[in-house]
Amino acid sequence: MKITRIETFAVPPRWVFCRIETDEGIVGWGEPVVEGRAETVRAAVAELSELLIGRDPRRIEQHWQVLTKGGFYRGGPVLSSAVAGLDQALWDVLGKSLGVPVHQLLGGHVRDRVRVYGWIGGDEPSAVADAAEQQVAAGLTAIKMNATGRWDRLAAPAGIAEVVQRVSDVREAVGDSVDIGIDFHGRVGVADARRLIGAVAPMRPLFIEEPVLPELAMHLPDIVSTSDVPIATGERLYSRAEFLAPLQAGVAVVQPDLSHAGGISEVRRIAALAETYGALLAPHCPLGPIALASSLQVAFATPNFLLQEQSIGIHYNKGSAELLDYVLDRAPLAFVGGHIERWDAPGLGIDVDEAAVRRADSNDEPWRGPVWQHSDGSFAEW
Repeated sequence: MKITRIETFAVPPRWVFCRIETDEGIVGWGEPVVEGRAETVRAAVAELSELLIGRDPRRIEQHWQVLTKGGFYRGGPVLSSAVAGLDQALWDVLGKSLGVPVHQLLGGHVRDRVRVYGWIGGDEPSAVADAAEQQVAAGLTAIKMNATGRWDRLAAPAGIAEVVQRVSDVREAVGDSVDIGIDFHGRVGVADARRLIGAVAPMRPLFIEEPVLPELAMHLPDIVSTSDVPIATGERLYSRAEFLAPLQAGVAVVQPDLSHAGGISEVRRIAALAETYGALLAPHCPLGPIALASSLQVAFATPNFLLQEQSIGIHYNKGSAELLDYVLDRAPLAFVGGHIERWDAPGLGIDVDEAAVRRADSNDEPWRGPVWQHSDGSFAEW
């Protein structure tokens, strides 16, 4: 079997899909994207495709090694995301060629269903209690919210109180049977991270996500050791090597993204590394159906998996496309009691609507992340 063609498609709301075609008619799909940098990642996929055309797609590990190490300058979000999407598509081809799901190729399933959670509140959270109730009514048993909107360099007491009230409102709305993840999004400084974690701890969050920016990871040991709430991080880390320091710091949950951190191949290894530290896997995935399907295949086969993010109804999708708009059969991704049931369809296990993807691929204005400012006009973390 040989790879004959590799294509990419930029589709609303902010995703990139890649399609690997073989001379035997088997097609694999992946989702390589850095949100807000779709064009850059597409260029990287095109360059890396030179290393794959004419090759046997089933030699996934060999391809992963060449794609990630075949250049003197390696890593980073753009290159690792390009590799991630290609890697997903290669696993899809392999599974389809053998007539088995990817999770069987990863050693077989260790669970029959995967617990999922959904977002509430948006980038600058509001109406969170109502949104939480809606997600619970839709069948979810876990939700996640941003703790803050734009944040001062050091918070005034009113800012801390606002966060506490917001989380308290959600806890009161959903009760104790629903888990709440709180995302700091790297927006707050080290001192405020400590203060905020202590302030929201009485509402019993499932975890605090990205309490500080990745470049401030040297503070994670202190944050972890002084926190009563489990600490999660990893959506902006792209390799096993980058996860080592947070794991040594004692984080409870790692959150690599299957479309950023080297794909199925590398996230599987990150999960194994996390297991040696007693940490759990909760893949980041505010993206499309191929990224979610890839995440689920890893989740089905990973012992130390916790729960899975998914983007149905997320604020980035509003007025644009939704997660299920690009699949022919929506049933495999349906929520049943807050879970997605395991399936045994070959490859990634979803049928991409190729016609819809080709129609959606356009030169429309690309999505860009917001650029925030403090009240004095200086840059603020989003």
